[in-house]
Amino acid sequence: MTQLPVEIAAQVVRWQAGHGRNHLPWQNTRDAYRVWLSEIMLQQTQVATVLEYYARFLARFPDVVQLAAAPQDEVLALWSGLGYYSRARNLHRCAQIVVQQHGGRFPRTVPELAALPGIGRSTAGAIAAFCFGERAAILDANVRRVLTRVLGFRADLAEAKNERELWRLAEALLPKGDLHAAMPRYTQGLMDLGAGICLPRNPSCMLCPLQNVCVARRDGNPQDYPVRTRKLKRSAQAWWLLLRQDGAGRLWLERRPSAGIWAGLYCPPVYASRAELDAALPPPAAGAAEDLPPFIHVLTHRDLHLHPVLARGAGAAADPHCAEAQQAGWFTPAQCLELGLPAPVRRLIDAL
Repeated sequence: MTQLPVEIAAQVVRWQAGHGRNHLPWQNTRDAYRVWLSEIMLQQTQVATVLEYYARFLARFPDVVQLAAAPQDEVLALWSGLGYYSRARNLHRCAQIVVQQHGGRFPRTVPELAALPGIGRSTAGAIAAFCFGERAAILDANVRRVLTRVLGFRADLAEAKNERELWRLAEALLPKGDLHAAMPRYTQGLMDLGAGICLPRNPSCMLCPLQNVCVARRDGNPQDYPVRTRKLKRSAQAWWLLLRQDGAGRLWLERRPSAGIWAGLYCPPVYASRAELDAALPPPAAGAAEDLPPFIHVLTHRDLHLHPVLARGAGAAADPHCAEAQQAGWFTPAQCLELGLPAPVRRLIDAL
């Protein structure tokens, strides 16, 4: 049984008030819409990147009602560049459910929040703690690292039973009094420690308010936490992108399938080889096609080796069925800006 240090919550609350981050635009508010939006954007994305997108989203969609009413393509277009586009689709669907089923007000409890699209247990805990002072734990990657080090939790988190035990410990450590004030500060404090002090490499232990009770610091092995033996292996895939441009400068783009890489986004046609790409063009256009510099786009567990090929004046006939369904078409550069595009595709189009 892991021994729980006494007064962790109080130490984190005091430290956060004096040394934590307190001026981010989504802080110092109990507005569940703003907190939810920031939490979704911050999943697997750095704060510095989120700041610009957060402001842009609030300017266009100041409340959940306006977000729910927007076309999905507009939401994806604003999200373009943040990556992990399933977040944007879930964001839009979640807003619609909040409006349709909850009268435009986010539910207050973790189970109700976690039932919404794109909101997992940790995100639900953050929203409940920040907005409603609920005694709810969070356990994102940064907080998981902080708690396993402090507690000396050596069990393998690849096993579900050990993950459940860490959740139990995280809940046991929560503040017990003055929750309306303490829970937001404690939750933010754990996030701040994980983001700025308890780093994966070279943690700043001397600046940590929990240094005196931290097992990993005592044993001198913070790099050993958290323990997770089963990890996803990286893979690589090569794509040839056909940037087909007609005489008017328009580009042919197709919506990607609803599942898989860049799901639901607009993209030039993708081929598994240069030979397949050439076969899709009439002979004169194939012979004049220009190879643009290839590059690698890094996804979470896969490296995409992208080979863009520009075919100017290649106004081949479109698939009528596809065009009628608004799944593909010719787009001017200005129209492209209004579409949900993967970040590397947007950069390619901007460079033309």
